[in-house]
Amino acid sequence: VQLQASGGGLVQAGGSLRLSCAASGRTFSSYDMGWFRQAAGKEREFVGRISWRGGAPYLTDSVKGRFTISTDNAKNTVYLQMNSLKPEDTGLYYCVAGLKTVANMNPRYWGQGTLVTVSS
Repeated sequence: VQLQASGGGLVQAGGSLRLSCAASGRTFSSYDMGWFRQAAGKEREFVGRISWRGGAPYLTDSVKGRFTISTDNAKNTVYLQMNSLKPEDTGLYYCVAGLKTVANMNPRYWGQGTLVTVSS
C-alpha cells in the first residue's frame, strides 16, 4: 500500500485547507483510512478515520465541527477538509491505512507527512 499526501501549507487562523491522500496498491481498499498529526515537540495525535465501504467517519473531539473526512472511491483518494483552523492545529499531518478501533485506529501503512502551519 502506498499513500501520497498533499495539500499542506501556511494559512491564517480561521482559514481552511484541504488535505488529500491518494492510495494505491493491491490491498489498500481492505483498510480503513485515517489521519494523524504531530506538532513539534509533541506526541503524534489521531485526528480521524473513515472506511472506503461507507459508514460514519470518526473525528477526534478537538477537531469535531471544524474538520470533515471523506473519500472519493473513484479516485482512491481520502480528504481531510479543515475549516476554522487554529494555531494549535499546526503540525505534520500523516495519511494512514490500517484497522479502526473504538475511538482510534491502528495504522499499518503511513504516507509521508504534509506540513500545516496556522499563523495567529
